Amino acid sequence: MALDEALLEAMPRLQQPVLRFYGWTEAAATFGYFQKYSEVERATLLRPLLRRPTGGGLVPHAADWTYSAVFPAGHEWHSLKAVASYRRIHDWLRLAFAALNVATELAPSCKKTMPGQCFVGHEQFDLLWQGKKIAGAAQRRNKLGLLIQGSVQPPSLALARADWETAMATVAQQDFGVVWTHGSPDAVLHECAGKLALRKYAQAEYSMGR
Repeated sequence: MALDEALLEAMPRLQQPVLRFYGWTEAAATFGYFQKYSEVERATLLRPLLRRPTGGGLVPHAADWTYSAVFPAGHEWHSLKAVASYRRIHDWLRLAFAALNVATELAPSCKKTMPGQCFVGHEQFDLLWQGKKIAGAAQRRNKLGLLIQGSVQPPSLALARADWETAMATVAQQDFGVVWTHGSPDAVLHECAGKLALRKYAQAEYSMGR
């Protein structure tokens, strides 16, 4: 969470989009910036509970595939309305799964059964596989840029995460004209993320403060 926020804060300096893939070493759950902690803790037994820098609902993490996409202010994605960028990120996912011979579709409408829980029911433009939601995302857009945090529940155990990540990169290159540069966080990003982790995300007061 800290590194994703640090990437958003770094957009004026980096001035280029960043796609980041990451996973979880233990089961946990994240929840939206605007959600009430008291409601979230009653909705799941998963611990720890971490407040995200983005909106959205409660997301369980364990074997899911998580990613973040960050765009600087002035970039085409930053200028999109929230609904449009939400649809576009999941269409990117749809094309990546198609490259792996997995047919998915964007949800044409909303179908919610329990409020505030990301993978219960679905929102319009969530990614569906055989009618079931397998991908959702949350966004934060400000004057610095746009941060999208996404979670994918793999539709098949036969799929390898590495193949999906490669498909994401290939689709962006072939369909969107993206030129990729592999990299890792520099010293400035590491320092910023470390401070955010220590002073914010590691503090119970932050997650429980609303």
